Amino acid sequence: MALTRRNLVAAGTAGAASLAALREARAQAATRWQFATPYADTNFHTRNVKAFVEDIQKATNGALQVQLHTNGSLLPMPQIKRGVQQGQVQLGEILISAYGNEDPFFELDGVPLLAPNFEAVVKLAAASRPFIEARFQRTGLAMLYNVPWPPGGFYSNAPIENLDALKGTRFRTFNTMTNRFATLVGANPTLVQAAEVPQAFATGVINAMVTSAATGVDSQAWDYCKVFTPVNFSYTNNVVFVGRRALEALPAAQRTAVMEAAKEAQARGLEMARASDKEAQDTLASRGLKIEQPSAALKEGLNRISATMTDEWVAKAGEDGKKLIDAYKAA
Repeated sequence: MALTRRNLVAAGTAGAASLAALREARAQAATRWQFATPYADTNFHTRNVKAFVEDIQKATNGALQVQLHTNGSLLPMPQIKRGVQQGQVQLGEILISAYGNEDPFFELDGVPLLAPNFEAVVKLAAASRPFIEARFQRTGLAMLYNVPWPPGGFYSNAPIENLDALKGTRFRTFNTMTNRFATLVGANPTLVQAAEVPQAFATGVINAMVTSAATGVDSQAWDYCKVFTPVNFSYTNNVVFVGRRALEALPAAQRTAVMEAAKEAQARGLEMARASDKEAQDTLASRGLKIEQPSAALKEGLNRISATMTDEWVAKAGEDGKKLIDAYKAA
């Protein structure tokens, strides 16, 4: 066939069409994951999650796309773990201690003052991770990373000089450990999810709680409380995880990209948690909350409760739990 201008134009047009078709096919072939998370966009956990998603998509050149649903907009937190197990979503983020009813090892980081600072939290999380990973694997999940919350403090409308001040309060709980704590101090435990806290205070469903300064900022605690008492109550962990079937269906290079992004998110999240604690307390103070340092009587009462709850946890967790606690304390 003689080469003519018309033939060359036709060939070029066909080539461009083929290239466009190839690009479209690649776009259609991109794996798409759904990611359900429970916290507001302003929360440092959510900001870390967003960076995690961006890292995955960048490392896979867009071959793995992740659609993020924040603030419980797709699934409320109590439904996220099951949602990933059932394949409704591929990725999820939960407060692991909120699932303590399923297994004692999920609630360990909620024991008050067991890990009293960030350094201890990292050691406790490292010691307990193999147990959590094993339990996740048995239910079709793979743990990717964990990040602690800043330490919890009491929110109230009057100073809390000792634990007797909490007797009879309608005390907000969010996991089995806060529920047990409320019972031990004579408060009335009331389960309220983070997104519902302002309304619960406004309607009198609760009138006291223990949670991080970061959650206080997210829920604008200055609108319903007057006093924040930082007591390093607990540094509970959020866990980000994936359905094993979804992860194993990825090409090896994409699986590696996900795991590398998870390592980065864990390290970045820890630094964000450290920074968030001071930033959040400063914000609470600037908006009018009085920051009250805990009294000696309050500290003594919390240490007593901590010892009781640690012993109760070991009794539930059995020999593995005793070994874990002994190893953690030795470290």
